[in-house]
Amino acid sequence: MSPMKLCVPGERLCSTEDCIPGNGTYLRHGSIFASLAGYVLRKNEGEELPVISVVRETEAQLLPDVGAIVTCKVTSINPRFAKVHILYVGSTPLKDRFRGTIRREDVRATEKDKVETYKSFRPGDIVLAKVISLGDVQSNYLLTTAENELGVVVAHSEAGAQMVPISWCEMQCPRTHAKEFRKVARVQPEYLQA
Repeated sequence: MSPMKLCVPGERLCSTEDCIPGNGTYLRHGSIFASLAGYVLRKNEGEELPVISVVRETEAQLLPDVGAIVTCKVTSINPRFAKVHILYVGSTPLKDRFRGTIRREDVRATEKDKVETYKSFRPGDIVLAKVISLGDVQSNYLLTTAENELGVVVAHSEAGAQMVPISWCEMQCPRTHAKEFRKVARVQPEYLQA
């Protein structure tokens, strides 16, 4: 990620010939100015010219933190862990891709030695997890689903239908009625993303 340019309110960003004004900007005499302090973002959104906008530091630099509840998508599994992409921190979508790992011993709180990764997650599952350790450039964030409220929230069956939880460890396909093992989250309403 390239370092983003900081700006202050009233700073001239560019001409209207170069960009279309977006959030956090205003027009004056054929130029686009910053209306707030923050980072300058240029995005091509299908128009001929890129859209220029200004976002506050918190929006630009949101990172998963220890103890944060994150929503992630399972990308691969093996007997020792599940690899995930972190999509949200709380209810805020992340602009950057962060990778996470849910180790076998962090899947649930009890009978950790009996956990089988493939009976807990499948690639494509959407999982609610908690950050237990920060990653660095080389490694992933370590995540846990050991609490009852954490685990798989959305899963699709072999038939492609969204499955319905029937217990803390099973989901069922409404189309074929086939049951599949998962570490199912007992979802609290405040964690649900519309």
